[in-house]
Amino acid sequence: MSGKLRGADVVARALAAAGVRRVFGLSGNHVMSVFDAALDAQVDLVHVRHEAAAVHMADAWGRLTGEVGVALVTGGPGHANAVPALYTAAASESPVVLLSGHAPLDELGRGAFQEMRQADIAAPLAKASWTAASARTLGEELWRALRTARSGRPGPVHLSLPTDVLDATVAERDAALLDPRSIDAPATVLAPATVAAVLGELRRAARPVALVGPALLRGKAREYARAFESVTGVPVIGMDSPRGLSEPALGAFAEMLAQADLVLLLGKALDYTLAYGGAPTIASSCRFVQIDPDAANVGRARRSAGDRMIVAAVADPGPAAASLAEQAARLGWSKNGWFAEVRAAIDHRPDAWATLASPREGPAHPVEVCRGVSALLGRDPNAVFVSDGGEFGQWAQACLDAPHRITNGPAGAIGAAVPFAVAARLALPAAPIVAMSGDGAFGFHMAEIDTAVRYRLPFVAVVGNDAAWNAERQIQIRTYGAERARNCELLATRYDRVVAALGGHGEYVERASDLPGALERAVRSGRPACVNVAIDRLAAPNLTRVRREPMED
Repeated sequence: MSGKLRGADVVARALAAAGVRRVFGLSGNHVMSVFDAALDAQVDLVHVRHEAAAVHMADAWGRLTGEVGVALVTGGPGHANAVPALYTAAASESPVVLLSGHAPLDELGRGAFQEMRQADIAAPLAKASWTAASARTLGEELWRALRTARSGRPGPVHLSLPTDVLDATVAERDAALLDPRSIDAPATVLAPATVAAVLGELRRAARPVALVGPALLRGKAREYARAFESVTGVPVIGMDSPRGLSEPALGAFAEMLAQADLVLLLGKALDYTLAYGGAPTIASSCRFVQIDPDAANVGRARRSAGDRMIVAAVADPGPAAASLAEQAARLGWSKNGWFAEVRAAIDHRPDAWATLASPREGPAHPVEVCRGVSALLGRDPNAVFVSDGGEFGQWAQACLDAPHRITNGPAGAIGAAVPFAVAARLALPAAPIVAMSGDGAFGFHMAEIDTAVRYRLPFVAVVGNDAAWNAERQIQIRTYGAERARNCELLATRYDRVVAALGGHGEYVERASDLPGALERAVRSGRPACVNVAIDRLAAPNLTRVRREPMED
């Protein structure tokens, strides 16, 4: 076997050559050869409890590091378990590669064990999805998967690995391993004439705003967006919530957007979160500029906006922001008070929140819970705030911020907070990490506390426990009346005891006044910890102020 490599060795070596430090995975028949090959390639495997959790961890890793997060699962049902998590990664524009074992190519169509059309299943949720063809081409196919995940709008890619391809041997000299320098595709940049046209429109506007998607809220792209905002005074607003303009973290921004006379869509789709550009969400006289890496998004925006779309270009939004900032700095820029007015609206929170106190006896108010957590996150410049969805998650996102922020994103799926926190601890070994989750969402991947304990990855999960699927319960109350709010109740489960039984640290909090001590003990435990807080069943906050009529001039 001297000079020969298994296909599995090609996979492991290709990942190592690309700088992939760890892979999140779950064992299974189809991928055990890759587990074996990873030992020699010195690729660390983080072995999880559910395939979807492996993808969520890869997603969080990609968001925090800018590297491609890699998940490895077995074929058939293992693949089927992992695929739904691709939706969250796709909506959050996170670079992820899902590697799935697969039935052998030479047995397909004959009733092979766990035979499944895996590439077809993953395709709607991935930038690309295919099945590897041979051991000889595996290195090239890994290169394609990693490059695709990072290029343009980042997102997930799926590659299935048939067992006969993994077991086949190839001469080492014929295995096309990766040149790590070639993984990043050249950026699609704005033409100088387009830069000039966009800046010209922004200079003429009295009330411009720039709306950006998830990819511009992290890493280098975020720095470019901040530079653009600093130079021009055009407010740059990140939108990464399924609730769109109703996201509490945006405060009263919806009122300002209704007055904007120019909206720059920088990697942000003109979709339902913006009412497709229609009034009164956006004034009927407001004009649009679209810069997006996907021609299809540009086409959709043109159809929605019609002749209000005055400039549209296909380009990578991060480099586009950098080009706009650089040219604007050369030109000089006259700013007005619009920027301060928009920022004040986003920062708007009710004055009462600063002193709001929960009842002495009884469930805590989410604002008071968040106030205690804010003190913990404020201690470190590398703190990580993880937030799940649901009503408690919306309170958390309205009240909390940190240098690193990971939410469930535009997909609106819930349950990923614990896997996100596990990956965050691996990415940032010394930072405070707090994951805010409702009790319903916490139950999705509670078993990943076992993963965190095995790998000694401490973080604090704060569970807002109202014994309900409260987001859906609030829909029932608003739509059908309180008397018809049914079938959304949960048990007031002692999740703190569940976490303790898994080897973590548990705290139960019935009164908000006991929260600071519980948080301190959770941090000092040095273990994955759950602070289970009994909270009131409250709807997510509505931070809209008195709405002014949209300006039509």
